Formats: sequence, structure tokens, C-alpha cells
Amino acid sequence: MIKKILLADSGTGNSKEMLQSLLDLPSLQGVNVTVLTIVPPQASEDAMSSKMAEADEVLAKAVETLNLNPEQITTLKRQGEPKDTVLKVAEEVEADLIIMGSRGLKRLVAILENSVSQYVFQLAKRPMLLVRDDLYVRKLKRVMVALDKSETSQSSLDLATFLLNGSTGVELILARVNPDLDPKLLPLSRAETENNPIVAAAIAKVKRFGIPYSAVVLAGKPGEQLCKLVDEKNVDLFLLGSPDRRPSVAKALPDLDRLLGTSLSDYVRVNANCPVLLTRKNES
Repeated sequence: MIKKILLADSGTGNSKEMLQSLLDLPSLQGVNVTVLTIVPPQASEDAMSSKMAEADEVLAKAVETLNLNPEQITTLKRQGEPKDTVLKVAEEVEADLIIMGSRGLKRLVAILENSVSQYVFQLAKRPMLLVRDDLYVRKLKRVMVALDKSETSQSSLDLATFLLNGSTGVELILARVNPDLDPKLLPLSRAETENNPIVAAAIAKVKRFGIPYSAVVLAGKPGEQLCKLVDEKNVDLFLLGSPDRRPSVAKALPDLDRLLGTSLSDYVRVNANCPVLLTRKNES
């Protein structure tokens, strides 16, 4: 499912470390990685020359850090607007996953400060792993996936089972937040949790891969409860489905409600204290 990864590396943050953690998984052995660094337009030729030299250093550091076989890694240095360039290169290399750093800007600030990661996720057709700059990246031991009735949720579950297939020492946490559930009924017993229709279907799939799992059913606002659960369970990676809600007549334009932070995925990318892998519907 993931054969090609695009790492957009600005030289800051912990996106390389996150990729290293992923590359420890048996499912990603032999994956091809493209490391991209972008030099924005500069005011002078001297400034451009300086930035181009810095970009070379960023790429060399990434190659050294990732320590992959030469045939597995490609480096690209491009000039241009970063947000548009990431999208263009993702299409060029047919990336199955985009990994980027994120400042975790909230709502309107993301627009006003021209957030690259927010723009790329808004317009990308591919799964995107966001690694907030202020997070400490750990070895993967606890991976959580949010469950609901949507197709994007199923895509997240499929991706989680792919990633963890054959791994040892990694638990998959299946999290279902039902806003309509009466909080007075909580906590549910293990039997009640695993008999929840959405959770039961997920467990059946996970068992086929032999992946250790636990399940949680909660009530309340999904964003708040999921981020709280990330902290309680010390989650190292969180997978969340995010539907493509852009109007078909305006695919090239940002969707204002997501850019303003009203979507679940936007809330989680800002507030979850772990890297967040946001998926789209599995087009296959």
C-alpha cells in the first residue's frame, strides 16, 4: 500500500525522525523515499545562492540521518513556492504518503501565516503525515486509529493494519467516539465495547493480521475526546480519516471551513500530542 514516500524537509522539526520510526516497521522495508527541499523566491542572486547551498546541506543531512540503501533514496532540490511545489512533486513521484513538519497553527492563523502543511493537506489527494515541530518523536509502540461509519475511517484502518502487519511490540488502539452515546452509560465493559458494531467490524479485520489491539468507546465531542485519549494512552502515531469535502466545481480552491479549523481533522492536527496521519478515501 505504501511503496513511495515523499519527505518534504525544511531542515527543521522532527519529520526525519518520524520517517525513521516508520522505516523500522517490516511492512516498509524496501520502500522508496524521495527527500524534497524547496528554496523559495529570493530578493537577490546572492541570497538565492546562499539558500541553495543551505538546501544542499539539508539534503545531505537527511541522507545521512535516514541511512538508506542508495537505490532507496532520491533527493530533489526545487525552487518555487513551497506549498505548490510539494503538491506538484507528490504527483510527479506518485507518492503514497507525504510527510511534513507542521507548526500546529490554529484556525485563521494558518491562513494569515500562509501555512504550507495546512495548504498541502487541504489540496492533496494522498495520505499525509504531519509532525508538529514541538513534538518528541518516539519509537512506535502504540498506534491509534479513529473509527466511525465513514469510508475514510475504513481507509485509516486499512492503512494501520498494513503498517503494523508483521510488527512486534506494537499495539493498535481502536477508538470510537459516539457523540450520541449517553455518558452515564460509561465506562462500557470490555464485552460491551467489543460488541459495538463499528468496533466489532474493526476487530474482525485486525484479528486477521494477528495485530495486538485494545478498543475504547467514548461519548462527547470527537476531537476533544480523541486528543484526550492520545495523552491517556501515550499514543505514538494517530491515524484519522479526513473526507475530501471540496466542492467539485472548485477543486483548486481551499475549503474555507477546514482552513478555519472547524473540521475534526483540523482540530486534531493542532491539538493531538503525537504525529497525525490523515488519510483520504482509498481510491483503489
